[in-house]
Amino acid sequence: MTDDLPELRASDADRERVAEVLRDALAEGRLDMAEFEERLDATYQARTYGELAPITRDLPGAGVSAPAVSMVKQPVGGGSWAERVVGGEGTSRWGVAIMGGFQRKGRWTVPRVFNSVAFWGGGELDLREANFADHEVVINCVAIMGGVDVIVPPGVEVVVRGIGIMGGFDHREEGVLGDPGAPRVILQGFAFWGGVGVTRKLPKAERQRLKAERRETRRELDS
Repeated sequence: MTDDLPELRASDADRERVAEVLRDALAEGRLDMAEFEERLDATYQARTYGELAPITRDLPGAGVSAPAVSMVKQPVGGGSWAERVVGGEGTSRWGVAIMGGFQRKGRWTVPRVFNSVAFWGGGELDLREANFADHEVVINCVAIMGGVDVIVPPGVEVVVRGIGIMGGFDHREEGVLGDPGAPRVILQGFAFWGGVGVTRKLPKAERQRLKAERRETRRELDS
């Protein structure tokens, strides 16, 4: 149906699906680095299905003119863990930063295995509002003269198994037991002259709620 609606606006998830096809094509040798970077730039600048369609038309797995649009509304961050461990496929499986950066944040679905590469660049994976494809997800990190920062919400168990050479993996959040039903996030990989950091932060909505409660408490004490 998207063939008949080339001007339909594309979503961030649509652009990520096209980017995923490009990353697979690069790994398989179907695109060289210059072609990959040119098409990836065009992907993130695309605003409609009509602009996305030509980018992967000559690649396997891109037999449709535009990514399919899911009409199923996913649970948002802040719901119960039962609502946020949704199964299925992840929104994105790769994050690549080569003398640049990447970011995954907001309402996205973490796949069972996510691969990240940072070479002279940096990436950020924010899981605070994310859904999860399984109760255990693995994030593979390769950081060479670069870094990957992973932000997890309270209640998620973190396991760190990475190896660092003149670099390292942050173990400070490892060993914190998760809430019942919460997912486990396993960080593994390799860091050379780079690092992989892990921090725990409340979701933005929760921070705003607590701030409002503190303001209300102060008003009651002052009155």
